[in-house]
Amino acid sequence: MRFIITAQSDAASTPSDPLAEFDAKLFKAYMRFNEEMHTAGVLVASEGLNPAAQGARIAVADRKRFVVDGPFAESEELVGGFYIIEVESLDEAIGWALRAPCGLGTDDILEVRQLTGSDDLPAGLLQII
Repeated sequence: MRFIITAQSDAASTPSDPLAEFDAKLFKAYMRFNEEMHTAGVLVASEGLNPAAQGARIAVADRKRFVVDGPFAESEELVGGFYIIEVESLDEAIGWALRAPCGLGTDDILEVRQLTGSDDLPAGLLQII
């Protein structure tokens, strides 16, 4: 089973200072964690995400997509990064999430959700593809 673990800020926490000095020790902890998951054979992908201001929002109206100029979600609602892992169960995915480092301020809350796989789709739908 594949799971996505998304990282978000906690509304109750103090936002990190964007001008604060880069924390090399903390960054190394994240890289060690990624290496542990890679070595264990569970890591599919992991990335941090740049601030929302460097992105775009796409909406739908009348069944057509268009670019909107925000407002962007509150900072505590934005995803700061993600891991995609392949493990045997939700419990195993939770176990990995519990081991993840913290301290960036964009990763106070980790949400673990199973990705939709072919087993989750009606059999007839797969025959159409």
